[in-house]
Amino acid sequence: MKDTLRKLFSPLLKPLEAGTEEYNYKPSHRTILIGVGSLFLALSTVSIVLAIVGGQFGAMIPSVVFFMAGWVCVIVGALGSDRAIAKIWGNRS
Repeated sequence: MKDTLRKLFSPLLKPLEAGTEEYNYKPSHRTILIGVGSLFLALSTVSIVLAIVGGQFGAMIPSVVFFMAGWVCVIVGALGSDRAIAKIWGNRS
């Protein structure tokens, strides 16, 4: 299943996993990335629902941006290699 999902999201993962330079990775980086992504998803979902209910459709633009950022964090955190996690964090040695 993980291989299928990696193939599906390969356009997102390949640029982050490319390269040969050294990187600094800690397992806590993956955990924090998934946690932050989950928080972005939850908060943006609530914001989108409240924007629709309140009729404030201009508020949906930043909510959708945060929703997409949350998905990127969760996808890279769950499926990405250690190098991809380090690139997201900007931890290059």
